[in-house]
Amino acid sequence: MRIRFLGTGTSAGVPIIACDCAVCRSSDPRDTRTRTSATIEFVDSTGQERVILIDASPDLREQVLREGITRVDAILITHNHVDHVWGLDEIRRFNEIMKQPIEVWADAHTHQSLRRVYQHIFEKEKNIQKSFIADLVPRELVAGEMIELFGMKITPMTLMHGVQEILGFRFESDEIQDESQVLPIAYCTDVVEIPDSSRGYLEGVETLVLDALRHRPHRTHFTVAQAVEEAERIGASRTLFVHMTHDLAHAETTRSLREGIDLAYDGLIVE
Repeated sequence: MRIRFLGTGTSAGVPIIACDCAVCRSSDPRDTRTRTSATIEFVDSTGQERVILIDASPDLREQVLREGITRVDAILITHNHVDHVWGLDEIRRFNEIMKQPIEVWADAHTHQSLRRVYQHIFEKEKNIQKSFIADLVPRELVAGEMIELFGMKITPMTLMHGVQEILGFRFESDEIQDESQVLPIAYCTDVVEIPDSSRGYLEGVETLVLDALRHRPHRTHFTVAQAVEEAERIGASRTLFVHMTHDLAHAETTRSLREGIDLAYDGLIVE
């Protein structure tokens, strides 16, 4: 059982275009951040390896090649912003490898956006000619209503991304071996406020993944200080920050955090 961080950067990535700041020029590989995405990887009760993808960033092709990922069994989408969904077309290669369609789970608002942007996938009958496209099955998520995929229980929760409601996810299981106690996991990117209605889904988590954009305030993302405050309130055994800008140098920022709270980085595996 593991969570793998495919990307940990903000919408512009790090390094950002046309910037010569110290972080963008850093030789520390942990300061190179593709757009935020992750996988939950485990072996189900039948012995089959499973990979659940959280968001499909514009860097998805680069990420899965780097990490050697050869299957995707299902996709969870937090929200419809470009940096979280514009890699969805890359899923077609996994369809080809696995010889089966792949379910994509999102709320109604996100599905509406996906159908508009990816008409060639979700309304194939309108395509002028047949071509190599992803085979995706849309499934709707409702905040607070748990689903189960391959023995993994997944509860979507409402998070506030500025004034927009998006989804975070709680992962837990009674069937999957988790000797290192990674589960339960709460994955909460792109958040500036956690509604009281979602607090219960964060109770008892072992691994918390939380948005921490930068030190300066932002209207749609937690600052590092706000994220630390939330991490201490939630009390997970381990908290990992994601969606960081080039304002944050990995080594320097990590040294300033207390034990049990760290910056994630591209390629980090927690198991």
